[in-house]
Parts: sequence; structure tokens; C-alpha cells
Amino acid sequence: MINTPIILTSDLSKSYGSATAVRDLNLSVQQNRITAFLGRNGAGKSTTIKMLLGMVQPTCGGATVLGKSITDAKESCAIRKKIAYVAENKPLYGYMTVEQTIAFARSFYPDWQSDLARQLLKQYQLPSPQKIKTLSKGMRTKLTLLLAFARRPELLILDEPSEGLDPVGIEDLLRTLIAKAAEGVTVFFSSHQIAEVERIADHVCILDSGRLLVDASLDRLQQSYRRINLSFASLPPENELRIAGVEKIRTDGQRMSIFASQNADAVIARARDLHAVSVDVAAVDLRDIFLETVQEN
Repeated sequence: MINTPIILTSDLSKSYGSATAVRDLNLSVQQNRITAFLGRNGAGKSTTIKMLLGMVQPTCGGATVLGKSITDAKESCAIRKKIAYVAENKPLYGYMTVEQTIAFARSFYPDWQSDLARQLLKQYQLPSPQKIKTLSKGMRTKLTLLLAFARRPELLILDEPSEGLDPVGIEDLLRTLIAKAAEGVTVFFSSHQIAEVERIADHVCILDSGRLLVDASLDRLQQSYRRINLSFASLPPENELRIAGVEKIRTDGQRMSIFASQNADAVIARARDLHAVSVDVAAVDLRDIFLETVQEN
């Protein structure tokens, strides 16, 4: 049986006049995983998500979500019925109360779980009679999460879901996402909080300037990426160490620091052939991988 990706894009692109927000994006999100979508502000993450949801039309290229085309009006509508989405700006009707908002949302979704909604209302300590416009940012975030989690979606798409939450709220969110994945829900979320991503993600995609730069399992990233610090009596030319897998080289006097995405052993062997005086190899965390990927030399 072929495992069809939940999200599959093909050269997906979006331009606004002369500005390109997303460029030739080829993204594959597999079922039953928690996939993190990372990038700086303006990298194109929210634009990508809006295209997947049919909120923004691509300039060129295409995509399927749950096996249906995002550019076909009927199929796009069918996609949204099976997705729970939390937007970055957490839009809600300010004149409604918390209770009215829940009742309003419930009326749209046959898959609504009233018992779970009541449980989350209590867990999140949301004030039922209070108007949305008087809620704190964290409370608004909790309410939008409740509206998403109280359903039975096949796919959860969350854009900066922890924004405004305190440490307790973030811990509750992470536990819920892990539980949803265990129930068979695919989770696709963007975040600036690298530590949160590292705790729960199975797969990581890094976008920068609209281009996909990293697309790999978190395990592979942790196993493959290395920082190799070298010292030489006489520093060799950088191109002598630019082999496959070497992403960046920085030099300082007789020292050289190499950031490699693979082939660390080959880099070390080459350095020894070039008479390195000392060789120090260190694993790197996701924060380092992200920063080295999106920052220029």
C-alpha cells in the first residue's frame, strides 16, 4: 500500500507584483507525523499555509492536501472540512462571548466533540461569559486552540500556535499535539520557538526567502549535522575542504570552523590529510541548524 503524503506541493509559487513570497516549493508532509515549518518572519510560511487552505491562490505550481487539489474550488472546500486551522493572528469576533463563540463554531462542524470542548474550557480556565475583545492575547490563543482541538480533523494546521501562551499553556499545547498525533491526526505547524519544535517534531522543514532549504526528519538532522573545529600550523585554502556536505566554512587566524550537514567523517579525514594540528567535532542542536541555514556567511 502506497503511503500518500497528506500535503504534496509541486513548484508551488506565489508572487505579489515583483515580490516573490514563495518560490518553487516542493514539500511533502507524511501522514501521522508532527511536521514543523520553520523560517524567519517573511520567509513565506503563512503564505504557504494560506495557499494550502485555499485562502490565497498560487501564482503558479500546485498542491494536493488530503489527496485533493488546492486549485479546484470544490476539492478545496472538501479539504477545509477535514482540517482544523489556527491562524497566526487568532481572528475571533470581538463582540461575542467565549460561550457564544464555541456555540457558533460548533454549529459548523458535524465532527464537534462537545465533551472535549467542555473539558478544554475548564482546563484552559476560559471565562464563558466574557467578551472576546476583553480577553488577553493568551486567552484568545487558548480559545482558538479549543476550537481546533474540539473537532476530529484528519489534519491540524497551526500557524504560531504558542504565541501569547505562558509556560504552563505551552506545556499543555505540546502534550495535546503529541496526543493528537498518537490518535492518528497529522500535525503541520509553524513556530519560532525552536525548543518546542525540538521536543515534539518528527520532521522539520526550513523555509527562507520562499525557498525550502531543509526537509528532513529531526532524527536525521541530529545524526548528520556536525560542527568541526580545526587548527592548522599553516591554514590550507578553504576549497581544499569544500567537499559534499560542507555548508559553511569560517576561518580565524590558523583556526577553521566547518558546519557540515553530512560526511563529517570525510571532512575529518581530509583535514588530517591536510595536517590539522587538532580536530574537535561537536553535534549541533536544531537552533544552530536553523541559524546556520538562514544566515549568510
